[in-house]
Amino acid sequence: MLLAEQRRLLCEYGRRAATTGLVVGTAGNLSVRAGELVAVTPSGVSLDRLEPESCPIVDVEGRLVEGDLRPSSETPMHLAVYTTTDAGAIVHTHSVFGTVVATTMSELPPIHYNTLLLGGTVRVAEYATYGTPELAASVRAALTDRRAALLANHGGVTIGDDLDSAFEATRLLEWLCEVYVRAKAVGEPRVLTEEQLAAVVRRAFEPPTFPRREH
Repeated sequence: MLLAEQRRLLCEYGRRAATTGLVVGTAGNLSVRAGELVAVTPSGVSLDRLEPESCPIVDVEGRLVEGDLRPSSETPMHLAVYTTTDAGAIVHTHSVFGTVVATTMSELPPIHYNTLLLGGTVRVAEYATYGTPELAASVRAALTDRRAALLANHGGVTIGDDLDSAFEATRLLEWLCEVYVRAKAVGEPRVLTEEQLAAVVRRAFEPPTFPRREH
């Protein structure tokens, strides 16, 4: 079986996405790239019921290489992202708070410095019907220099070097969206300035300092 380990990981992280509430039913999809081949979750199968052999293998042109089930309808979006980024894995979910923000906002502003872990302000890709070249192009543009994007009236997508990092980016994106939505219920959230974000970057690269011990 081609890409056996990658297929196993799709099942593992698919179950995690389902059990943590990031997807409902057959919504959402994941993929892993290995050279010129991509293992992707199948269409119409709940992510918590996946088996490795049910995950199709396609090439970077979208041709089915191995598998009996139809690849996810969002496979064109995954392949478009792979052609323009160095991503090794992609996670697409319909998480609650991410979808709320994607339905109401044009971007998720930097309300917390951890937004920098996703590359900065999270853009909302323009709406297009799922599985279409138009959606693929919109998502590809929104991911420029970013690890995450929201899809208008749809959900979210994150990328990483591997499935673990892409999944952690998804968890962070959902947390940021939840903080924003809950903050809006209390008042107008404060947004970090470019200067404040730059200070965080500088701080991250500063060598650690410790108080001098007096003898």
